[in-house]
Amino acid sequence: MSGPQAAPETTTPGGAFRDSRAIGCHAGGEIDASGYAAGRLVGLGLPRSHFRARALAFTEAEAQATTTLVRRILQARGALQQEAPDWSEDFAVLLIDGARLTAETVAARIASALGPIPMIGASLAPAAVPSPPHADTARVIFGSGNVACGAMLLMVRGRCPVRAFRSDHFTPTDRRMVVTAADPALRLVTGINGAPATQEYARLTGLDPTRLGPADFIAHPLLVRVGEEHFIRAIRRVTPQGALEFRSAVGEGMVLTLARAGDMAVSLNRDLEALRRDSPTGAAPDMILAFDSHLRRSEATARGQSDRLSAIMARHRLRGLSSHGEQQGGRHLNHSLAGLAIYPPPPDA
Repeated sequence: MSGPQAAPETTTPGGAFRDSRAIGCHAGGEIDASGYAAGRLVGLGLPRSHFRARALAFTEAEAQATTTLVRRILQARGALQQEAPDWSEDFAVLLIDGARLTAETVAARIASALGPIPMIGASLAPAAVPSPPHADTARVIFGSGNVACGAMLLMVRGRCPVRAFRSDHFTPTDRRMVVTAADPALRLVTGINGAPATQEYARLTGLDPTRLGPADFIAHPLLVRVGEEHFIRAIRRVTPQGALEFRSAVGEGMVLTLARAGDMAVSLNRDLEALRRDSPTGAAPDMILAFDSHLRRSEATARGQSDRLSAIMARHRLRGLSSHGEQQGGRHLNHSLAGLAIYPPPPDA
């Protein structure tokens, strides 16, 4: 085996992973060999010939205790270095139960403990559970017994080169706004540019403030600038009190920029082709682990682009799931695809 392989699809997870430690989560949809899929079991197996791994499950209390979090991560990192001292390619995958934990806070703490190790992740919200009968089922599971946890971190050391990346299809416009009243704990914005938030957002987007809905927020997202990059701050809904509830952290004084949407398929294909073109080994990725926002999936459906995106994902060997929040390093993202390209090992491996 030259590198990672997708696990066989099956309706009996216990049988598929009986001899291995299984970690996973519920999702709002899957990405398999055909692209976008639903109702599937998608798995990734890491062969021991090329990888060593440590999986850490955190309760809600442990995920919120910085000292405990850092100590366990450093211990696992040290164990991997001792087990595979001649291998130098490290990466981490984070799964967070977004109904129990604040994803951006946990991701930032873990990324700080990981240091330069690339990390991607996904948070799963209640809406990601597929149907009411599963409402009390753990969204993030650890081990063959489906033990529930608040967050799970997979730390991997191997001989296959990896590259973490993100992809979206938005560019900033010249329409900016300042958050002038907010409740950061609840991710609520009540004032923009000194005016009621809903009224000002509608004015800047040319929408009817009395009829704002999910489709409007998907079509007119907002960006926040960090350094030289822009990241999406997606709006979840208008509350009964007229505030804008966001999907990520917001606060007074934050400058938001209205985004312009480009072609989803063109943007994704460009970013994936760059991974092939800039390969550290000269070869295309063996596979790409992808956490794709459910907002992108909804937008693709609404714009009739699902088939085009699926074909691109299949051609570039993406496997993954639709998430309700994505992480790249310590950043919590919305309306984006966070990915990890895993390349074939060097010829001498």
